[in-house]
Amino acid sequence: MEYRRLGTSDLEVSAICLGTMTFGEQNTREEAFAQLDAALEAGVNFIDTAEIYPVPPRAETYGRTEEIIGQWLSERGTRDRVVLATKVAGRADWLPHIRGGPKLTMAQMADALEASLKRLNTDYVDLYQLHWPDRNTNYFGDLGYTHDPGDVSVPIEEQLKVLGDFVRDGKVRHVGLSNETPWGLMAFLRAAERGDLPRPVSIQNPYSLLNRTFEVGLAEVAIRERVGLMAYSPLAFGVLTGKYLDGKRPEGARLTRFDRFKRYSAPAAEVATSAYVALAGEHGLEPAAMALAFVHRQPFLAATIVGATRPEQLKANLATADLELSPAVLEGIEAIHRRSPNPSP
Repeated sequence: MEYRRLGTSDLEVSAICLGTMTFGEQNTREEAFAQLDAALEAGVNFIDTAEIYPVPPRAETYGRTEEIIGQWLSERGTRDRVVLATKVAGRADWLPHIRGGPKLTMAQMADALEASLKRLNTDYVDLYQLHWPDRNTNYFGDLGYTHDPGDVSVPIEEQLKVLGDFVRDGKVRHVGLSNETPWGLMAFLRAAERGDLPRPVSIQNPYSLLNRTFEVGLAEVAIRERVGLMAYSPLAFGVLTGKYLDGKRPEGARLTRFDRFKRYSAPAAEVATSAYVALAGEHGLEPAAMALAFVHRQPFLAATIVGATRPEQLKANLATADLELSPAVLEGIEAIHRRSPNPSP
């Protein structure tokens, strides 16, 4: 397993990060423990979670993923062997079961962190991330930005000051962003420099063969400012495995169980996916392996977040850590991308 420095921090993280949003919904506690054990055995030292997990978020399951991870850390005695990352929910009226609708205020962030630490059975987290912005902007696949001058949000400087208090108190080692824009990332970096506040060391955004929009503006910022990408949805909800092509809906699969996840199911995405699956077949590769290996090789990447519901899926995903794609495969990927650029932003 390759290890990389996470941004400007002192954290050395595995190039593959274990995503956990299925724990407590698609995966039982026992299955989650098995995944965590297998990942640690394979050299993965980076675990990512969030207060809203599992997904889809529901009042009945809120916090369950963190609870399962906390139980594993306690029962296995593995806290000092992992880099633990979690996230606080951004502004969201559509999540009334979380503090009556989460906002990134001082009080709410303090409550969220204390609750996460309790569920995780730890007195600190290595990376605390803002799950999405506390302002009107584009994330979760939104397009067509419209500026709202009347939008009332918590100022970025105030958010960073709260995070700075967490770092000073020893409850958080480093801070990161998620689902951020180029403007947002630079605004946080400027505020950190001006106010001697914690500098974001990572940004967790989607990146895959079907969504390479990170390359447009964020890639340059990430490289020049040394803010590592934690790439989520590298298989586009499993679409890039090819298992959903031609209308297939395998039993128990995420898109079969939850029809709300439509981000990677547009007709244009189906066309591009078919092409990527065919390209992988031409070169004797599994489509998922090719898709993950492409993400792993990006110069702005700190870690690829992989998730799984079955042991064989996790084993296959972990095996891609050392897979290198040939020039012919990379040329084929670029040819498809030119024909079908970012069909699922």
